[in-house]
Amino acid sequence: MRAAIGDEIVINTVTLDQPPRRGEVLEVLGADETSHYRVRWQDGHESILYPGPDSMVVPRAEVQRRS
Repeated sequence: MRAAIGDEIVINTVTLDQPPRRGEVLEVLGADETSHYRVRWQDGHESILYPGPDSMVVPRAEVQRRS
């Protein structure tokens, strides 16, 4: 998975009653396969994310089209 600043990361939850978690990539840390990201989540909280198999990237251009 590769993301750029401004992309959205979506994490699908394992429970059916929870919506996917969404956040904006603020910073790309690491390189290539070891990339991790500083993300601002929809609730305003920021964290470092090491994405797992349940994560996907929505490119910035697509996020802007939806807005």
